[in-house]
Amino acid sequence: MGHLRENGFEVKTEDVADMAPVKARFEVKPEHQGCHTAVVDGYVIEGHVPAGAILKLLDERPDAIGLALPGMPADSPGMGGDPQTWEAQPVVLIEHNGELVPFDF
Repeated sequence: MGHLRENGFEVKTEDVADMAPVKARFEVKPEHQGCHTAVVDGYVIEGHVPAGAILKLLDERPDAIGLALPGMPADSPGMGGDPQTWEAQPVVLIEHNGELVPFDF
């Protein structure tokens, strides 16, 4: 959450005992899943997606479900590693048909 706050996002957290219904509600399929699910201006953000990708998503506003960084990459924001590598994470755009498309940012 610190990475997002440092990049100008207001972050509100909510602990949920069972994330499965939340992920299903926002059409986050198992292959898209990370450890966190967020909603930003109507888009789902799944996993440790770097702030730069979220900012580009909000600027371009594609017709899509949102972004994902599936799994829990050890060198992603919030997981440690070198902050210089965070912007090189393999973020994907989740399209309405469920396809994942590389999202360069």
